[in-house]
Amino acid sequence: MAIEVFKRTEKKYMLNQQTYEKVIGEVERHMISDKFSADGAMYNIANIYYDTPTDELIRRSIEKPVYKEKLRLRSYGVPKMQDIVFLEIKKKYKGVVYKRRTRLRLQEVYDLMHEEKEPEDSEYVNRQVLSEIQYFMKMYDLSPKVYISYDRRAYFGDNEPELRITFDTNIRTRRTELGLEKGNYGTPLLCEGLWLMEVKTSGAVPLWFARLLTENEIYGISFSKYGTEYTQRIMKKREEKGEEILCLNPFLMKQPAQIYQCQTPFLVS
Repeated sequence: MAIEVFKRTEKKYMLNQQTYEKVIGEVERHMISDKFSADGAMYNIANIYYDTPTDELIRRSIEKPVYKEKLRLRSYGVPKMQDIVFLEIKKKYKGVVYKRRTRLRLQEVYDLMHEEKEPEDSEYVNRQVLSEIQYFMKMYDLSPKVYISYDRRAYFGDNEPELRITFDTNIRTRRTELGLEKGNYGTPLLCEGLWLMEVKTSGAVPLWFARLLTENEIYGISFSKYGTEYTQRIMKKREEKGEEILCLNPFLMKQPAQIYQCQTPFLVS
């Protein structure tokens, strides 16, 4: 079906290479790799995030509100103009993530976003989701702001089908050539050898995984790829201007340093 709807909780953890190797071995004992991660393979995911002229969506998001939302365009690998991609709205309310997306051809997305030209009726297009996206676009006056790509390994629960664990590395970003068809290059967001582990489930995690976290002293973090990119960019601009960095929200100043400095305590296994 054209529509894909998700409702789940998402927990995030940052792992160094040593801890990742411990975790991945245990995950492979209990879970099944998805078809793109067979035999330890990795696959590329690329995203374009849309925002307002004043970056309203990401600024609101990193202030940790009860409710937040964003619009992104996603592809698996580098697509051509007639390849299927995913246009999706992602919302989070009180820690629960709701995601609704529809499939479109890449050219159809660009026609919709830049010329407000609706795609023709096709079996892969979900009109309800598309209408929600169009309303979202008009409400916020959105345009493409940043490209974020990464390499992923993903696993599904064997006895817990609602459980999904992903490992992302080599996260890279750019703010030029904002087209998925342009290639998956960019500036590294994190130090080499770091892995972002995300645990996505509609229920509780299994006992074996809870023990794995405890035994390896792995603790959850609050992390957003887009939010980290945006905050690093703002900090760099202010530093280049010699401005004093003042912030009413300590999270904005503290979080990036914890993430991209390689030797912070919580990254040491």
